[in-house]
Amino acid sequence: MSIYTNLYYKVGVSFTLGMLSMSPSARAGGGGASGSSANTIAETLTDSISQLPSLISALSYLAGVTLGTLGVLKVKDHVENPQQTPLKEGAIRFAAGGALLALPTIFSAMVTAIGDTPTEVVTPGVADIMFGT
Repeated sequence: MSIYTNLYYKVGVSFTLGMLSMSPSARAGGGGASGSSANTIAETLTDSISQLPSLISALSYLAGVTLGTLGVLKVKDHVENPQQTPLKEGAIRFAAGGALLALPTIFSAMVTAIGDTPTEVVTPGVADIMFGT
C-alpha cells in the first residue's frame, strides 16, 4: 500500500468516527422531521456564517505573519548572495504580509464607516423570511 492509500483510509475512519460521535439532533439538523425544515436549516446556516469574519481575521493574521517571516528569509538570502536572490522577492513578501496583517483592521474600519446598526443598514433576517410555512 502506498502512503496515499493509508492516508485515505485514516481520513475515512476519522470522518466516520466523528459522524458517529455526533448526537442525532446535530446530524439531522435539529432532530426529527420537524427539526429539518427549511427555516431551521437557514437559521443554522446563518449562525454558522456569523463566525466567518473571525475565521477570515485569524487566517489573515496567520498568513501575514508567515509571509513576513518568509520576507525576512528572502532578504537574508539576498544579503548573503545578491546575485542569486533579488531584493524584490523579499519586498513583495513583506508587502503582501503587511496587507494581510492590516486586512482585519481595514475591515473593522469599513464596518464602522458603513454602520452596523439596524437604523443605518437594514438587512432581512432569517425570521423575516418564511420557507414553506
